Amino acid sequence: MRLHILGIGGTFMAGVALLARDLGHEVSGSDAGVYPPMSTQLEAQGIRLMEGYEAAHLDNARPDLVVIGNALSRGNPLVEAVLDRGLRYTSGAQWVAENVLQGRWVLGVAGTHGKTTTASMLAWILEHAGLAPGFLIGGVPENFGVSARLGREPFFVIEADEYDTAFFDKRSKFVHYRPRTAILNNLEYDHADIFPDLEAIARQFHHLVRTVPGSGLLVVNARDNHLSEVLAQGCWTPVERFGAEDGWMAAPRNPEASRFQVLFRGQDQGEVSWDLLGAHNMANALAAIAAARHAGVPVKTALAALRKFRNVKRRLEVRGSVRGITVYDDFAHHPTAIAATLGALRARVGNARILAVLELRSNTMRMGVHRDTLGGALALADKVLLLRPVDLNWNLDRVTGALEGRGRVYATVEEIIGVLAAEARPDDHVLIMSNGGFGNIHTRLLERLRT
Repeated sequence: MRLHILGIGGTFMAGVALLARDLGHEVSGSDAGVYPPMSTQLEAQGIRLMEGYEAAHLDNARPDLVVIGNALSRGNPLVEAVLDRGLRYTSGAQWVAENVLQGRWVLGVAGTHGKTTTASMLAWILEHAGLAPGFLIGGVPENFGVSARLGREPFFVIEADEYDTAFFDKRSKFVHYRPRTAILNNLEYDHADIFPDLEAIARQFHHLVRTVPGSGLLVVNARDNHLSEVLAQGCWTPVERFGAEDGWMAAPRNPEASRFQVLFRGQDQGEVSWDLLGAHNMANALAAIAAARHAGVPVKTALAALRKFRNVKRRLEVRGSVRGITVYDDFAHHPTAIAATLGALRARVGNARILAVLELRSNTMRMGVHRDTLGGALALADKVLLLRPVDLNWNLDRVTGALEGRGRVYATVEEIIGVLAAEARPDDHVLIMSNGGFGNIHTRLLERLRT
C-alpha cells in the first residue's frame, strides 16, 4: 500500500512513517521547514520527503491512504485536495492504533512533561531485559538512534500525547492507544490553542484512565494533586504511585541527582548512577521502573539498564564546546520544564555563568498564558536572551522585569548569536531552549565562536 503522510517532519508523524515502512508500505510525505533530528532521521531511513503542501504532491505520491497529522488544518492546500478528491484518509494516532497496537501489550506514557524521556527509559529497560519492544517516541533516544520501530511482540511503548488527534478528530491522541500499563507523569495547563482550561485537559486524562483494563496498572505521580483529582473521578485499575513512601521513592546521593537510591515501599532496591541530571529525571526513572516491573522486568534488571541509559536528543544535549564555552540544546518550552532544566544544569556547573536563550515558539507561549511565571522559571540563569516572535501580542517586559535587568529581548536569531559571540567567555554554559529548529542557532553559534 502507498501511504502519504502530511506533516511527516513532526516528531510523532516521522515515527509513524518508520512503522509504516517497516510494515512493508511504500511511504512518502509532505512537510514544510523540517529540521533535525526528524529531518535527518527520515533522510537516513530513505523516506521520501516533499517540501511544502502543494496539491501536486498527491499526483506524485499516488497514495492509497493519506495519513494526516494534527498540525494541519482546513485551508491547507493538501488537506483541501484530499477532501476534494475523495481520497481515503485517517489520523496518525488512529492508523497506529489499528495497524500496530492491536493485540499488543501497550505501555503508554502520558503527562505534561517528561513523556519522551520516560518512554525512552522504559523502552530501553525492556530492550536491556531482552524483550525487544516496539516503540513510538516523540524524539530520538540515543540508545536506539531512531524514534520508532515495530519490535517484537507483545510489548510496545508509546508516548501518549494529550494533544488533539487531527482536524477531524478533536479527542486527545492517547485515547486511541488503550494501554495495559499507563504512566501519568504530571498534569499542568498547556496547549492553550486547543484546551480552554486545565479542567478540559484533565477530562481527557480521565478518558485515558477509562481505557486501562482492570488487569492493567496505572503508574501515577503521587505529588501531583491534579492527577489525584483525575483518579477521584473514577478508577478501575490498580495504582502504583511514585514520589510516595508507600510506593516508589528516589533518594539523591549527590547535589545534581546523577546518582540516586531507589526504594519501593521503604525497601532499598539498589542505586542508579548515570549522566542525566535533576530530580525530574529521578522521577521519570521511578515511573519507568514501575511500568517495566508490571511487564515482568525485575527491578535489579531495570536499574542495570538505567545505568547504561543515554538521553534523548535535545534534552540538555551538549551540541559542542568552543574556547571553553559549552552550548546545550534543550526542548524545554513550559515554565516548569524550563525551571527543572535550569535547576539541573545549575547543580552540575555550580557558580559558572549560565546564559539562557529561549524561543517563545509554542502556541501556549505565544498566547501569553505563561507571561506571569516565565520570569521566575528563568531565575537561575545569569543572563537571559529572549527571541520575540513577529506576531507576539503581549509585552515581554513582564518577563524581563522579573529578571531584574538580566533579561533582554531580540528580534532575530542573528542578533542573539552576535551578542553571545561577543559576551560569552570561557567556562560559560549557553543553554538554548526551544521546541522548534530555532533557526539552526546551535550550529551557527558554534561556528561563530570558532572564528
